[in-house]
Amino acid sequence: MARSTAPAKPSLMLRFLFNRVVKALFWFAAASVVLVLIFRWVPPPGTALMVERKIESWTDGQPIDLQRTWQPWDKISNDLKVAVIAGEDQKFAEHWGFDVDAIQAALAHNELGGSVRGASTLSQQVSKNLFLWSGRSWLRKGLEAWFTGLIEVFWSKQRILEVYLNSVEWDDGVFGAEAAARHHFGVSAGGLSMQQASYLAAVLPNPRQWSASHPSSYVARRAGWIRQQMRQLGGDEYLVGLNHSRKF
Repeated sequence: MARSTAPAKPSLMLRFLFNRVVKALFWFAAASVVLVLIFRWVPPPGTALMVERKIESWTDGQPIDLQRTWQPWDKISNDLKVAVIAGEDQKFAEHWGFDVDAIQAALAHNELGGSVRGASTLSQQVSKNLFLWSGRSWLRKGLEAWFTGLIEVFWSKQRILEVYLNSVEWDDGVFGAEAAARHHFGVSAGGLSMQQASYLAAVLPNPRQWSASHPSSYVARRAGWIRQQMRQLGGDEYLVGLNHSRKF
């Protein structure tokens, strides 16, 4: 009597699918590592968020011209560098991409209901803006964690902040420090004063609703708080040891 081979077919199919998934994950990991290594030295020509904003404008029937001019580290105001750290991620120099204390505080706050509080570090924001789409899905969060780990391993803190300052959104279609400085204050990124820098940092939680050049009373208060934090961090001196402050 012939032996049936039917039960083996599902097993072969599962093995085939498993091998395909493993290969796909391997090539994705390899490609993402190569991409991160390239952007360690080469300025990213654009970001995923810029593409998303352009598509949104087409969908809404109101196309916008994206404004962005890359500026190297030395041509960006030190006040803006410190202001962004003071307002967005004061443990930036110390952590490896994730602020555990901030995450725990955000989870505790969100469990109480009301407005949702985020806990994204500057490194996480770079990963999201540069490589990923907007949203709160677990898939996007997982990919964000992957890319955050990669840039923390392969980039210096100075490079992470440089890419952030050249990629973050500061108004509809306005990306990066140079475009933001000229759009809001009519100066270059290197010519921003401490006060102007604090206003730009103050609107980052919601740059499409808040204006750095026409600040609300809340934005003005937040900018004042940011200037206090800048002084407490040590101002320009804080940047001296930026690449050597990670804690193990």
